[in-house]
Amino acid sequence: MVYTLFSLLRGEVSQEDYLNYNNIRIEYLPLPRRVYGRIFDYRDIVIIYINKNISIEKQKKTLIHEFAHYELNHLYKKKLDEFKIKDLEDEADKYVKYLLDNLD
Repeated sequence: MVYTLFSLLRGEVSQEDYLNYNNIRIEYLPLPRRVYGRIFDYRDIVIIYINKNISIEKQKKTLIHEFAHYELNHLYKKKLDEFKIKDLEDEADKYVKYLLDNLD
């Protein structure tokens, strides 16, 4: 079985299986107003924070966006300036759009 974001979006694997396979944990907590989510690794566990104060729909979209950062290996790009962070955000958005456009 392949545990990718694409297989998750297609319903081929459950979110629980995807999280377990990739050693990802999700926490819903209050974040600053303009922060929808954040992903980082801590002691070999990938942790995703999702802002619990945004709508359920935005939480779902944010989670998919954060999964894209994981699959694109953005966690391991250190010491980025603001311009490069924007590039990574754009890349994650484009990756999600590509996957969603090719689900059929």
